Amino acid sequence: MLGDRERGRDAVQEAFARALRSRGDLRRAASLHAWLWRTLVNVCGVEARHSFSSLDEAPELVPDGEPPDMFEVRTVIAALQERQRLVLFLRHYADLDYENIAEIVGIERGTVAATLRAARGKVRDAMTEVHP
Repeated sequence: MLGDRERGRDAVQEAFARALRSRGDLRRAASLHAWLWRTLVNVCGVEARHSFSSLDEAPELVPDGEPPDMFEVRTVIAALQERQRLVLFLRHYADLDYENIAEIVGIERGTVAATLRAARGKVRDAMTEVHP
């Protein structure tokens, strides 16, 4: 069974292989950066659907030597709706702007803002419940 790092590395490799195979589609994309991220997001989405079909089958997070607060944050983020997790990841981990996120996810810029606001609110509320 592959660990998270190995799956991540395999997903990135597959995304670049797909990007090379479909490089003709780049002409229709607004930016190379967004196009590559969208390819990676699509590969990861396919992988996630094959890994488990419902949240009941999702792997349980374990602390893995992380500080307890970080484990709690990861657990809260894992419980978000898929689009909220994706938009939160693209904004805060990938450091993409709203326009690129909108292109990658296939939603309007205003929907990106609303999705981020909802995701941040859920994380804040959940963390407040854990640490009043």
